[in-house]
Amino acid sequence: MSGTAEAPTAGRPAGASEHGPAGWARPEGAPYISIQHVTKRFGDFAAVDDVSLDIYRAELFSLLGASGCGKTTLLRMLAGLEQPTEGRILIDGQDMVGVPPYDRPVNMMFQSYALFPHMTVAQNIAFGLKQERMDKAEIARRVDEMLELVQLGRFGKRKPHQLSGGQRQRVALARALAKRPKLLLLDEPLAALDKKLRESTQFELMNIQEELGVTFVVVTHDQEEAMTLSTRIAVMNEGVIQQVGRPREVYEYPKTRFVADFIGSVNLFEGPVKQAGGDGAPLLVEAPEVGIDIAVEGEGLELAAGREVAVALRPEKITISKQRPSDADNMVAGKVDEIAYQGGISIYQVRLATDRLVKVTQPNLARMADRPIDWEEDVWLSWSRAAGVVLTA
Repeated sequence: MSGTAEAPTAGRPAGASEHGPAGWARPEGAPYISIQHVTKRFGDFAAVDDVSLDIYRAELFSLLGASGCGKTTLLRMLAGLEQPTEGRILIDGQDMVGVPPYDRPVNMMFQSYALFPHMTVAQNIAFGLKQERMDKAEIARRVDEMLELVQLGRFGKRKPHQLSGGQRQRVALARALAKRPKLLLLDEPLAALDKKLRESTQFELMNIQEELGVTFVVVTHDQEEAMTLSTRIAVMNEGVIQQVGRPREVYEYPKTRFVADFIGSVNLFEGPVKQAGGDGAPLLVEAPEVGIDIAVEGEGLELAAGREVAVALRPEKITISKQRPSDADNMVAGKVDEIAYQGGISIYQVRLATDRLVKVTQPNLARMADRPIDWEEDVWLSWSRAAGVVLTA
């Protein structure tokens, strides 16, 4: 299965994430990176299997997947550290087959940061520039520029061990950007940071990328990180791209069971199509584990009765209440089995009469001494026909 991406939609200027005030616009002409039917085998094992993917100039693009899915191997092929067994990779229209890493318009920031401990921050940033025999005055100017960009202007004379994890991450980023690459590859760039620092650094990374307009390709296993950072995401599994799209598209409209389950939390209900939808009528899926026929928006779904499908339903799309809803497309009774309070939201595990557990999340909008719904209480779950997504793969 290949994952050729469509060109980005119009109306977004270069650089920022979908979640920011601006993004990238539809490019004209060819994609900046074109990965064409690339396979990488190690012996009999295909780490990357017939992948096709287009990435556009000034994108902040994420390769997302679990360990061993092939995302880092794909990144290393972009960098020239590995060569494809089959297929080819084009960067800015140039075929990269046989082009060594040092001749590519690419720089790579590794997960470990790989800073030289005996050098100062400024010397670390200048290292690659000295290797290229750049003029000393230009090196000094470029180092100062990078220090200001990553907000470390006061730290140029410090050694890496005198910095926090977030500061070391920014030094590594400054060193990677100092050579002004057209393409920056980042392998799990924030994995070593704690949760709060990782969240704040994500926004710093987005701002830097937007300011410079450099194309970023990020490898990560963290779904929230990919959703926050990316203009688009490619979800990988077992060497294959399962889906490519903007964060909201991938989350709200997953194309496969794997994507639905990997991105965020989801309830998956299996069953055959009982009634084909269309002309204003919902598609009905017989769901024995729920105990009802689930109504799903039927427009555009050409599925014959009897076709086995799954309905993906996000926990936040479900309403939980003590009273039976007076009007809902889907409703089912259950009993609260578990509750997890997480500050901004509460997570409910509701056991249906069929013994199936359904996960529901609700925002905690008011500060209350008493919980509105408690353990072992009888409740009703309801959701609209537009809440579920029908999956055939």
